Amino acid sequence: MKIILTKDVEKLGKAGDIVKVKDGYARNYLIPRALGVAATAATLKLAEQLKAQENKKAKKAEVQAQSLAKKLKDISVTATMKAGEEDKLFGAVTAQIITDLLAEKGIEINKHDILLDEPIKELGVYDVPIKAGAGVKAEIKVWVVKE
Repeated sequence: MKIILTKDVEKLGKAGDIVKVKDGYARNYLIPRALGVAATAATLKLAEQLKAQENKKAKKAEVQAQSLAKKLKDISVTATMKAGEEDKLFGAVTAQIITDLLAEKGIEINKHDILLDEPIKELGVYDVPIKAGAGVKAEIKVWVVKE
């Protein structure tokens, strides 16, 4: 059975895609949950409209992500932390701390978009990658200095 997806379905396709699935999967899962509709002449027009809307959204998101990445490119933040011997920090610089430092500069970033492998636990200068969205990544410099 051919189905036009009305929402993104993981491992199947994006909204507006025409996919061939087994009848039972379509009748018992996709259609009742409003994830897809049967492909007919009328619904094919709907699919074209959904594709056009998705393309507009994707282009808009990419432009916003590029703009944010350009803004982040020249940003550096300074985290002042207490440190002991051998420049080891008491605590760590986490994604939340970096989010707060960026918020002070007027840039709102979700802490989950900051791609730290593990919290920073030593003094120094670090390049921290950030997801700007739509597959675009940027880097900021984080200076960790002694209080």
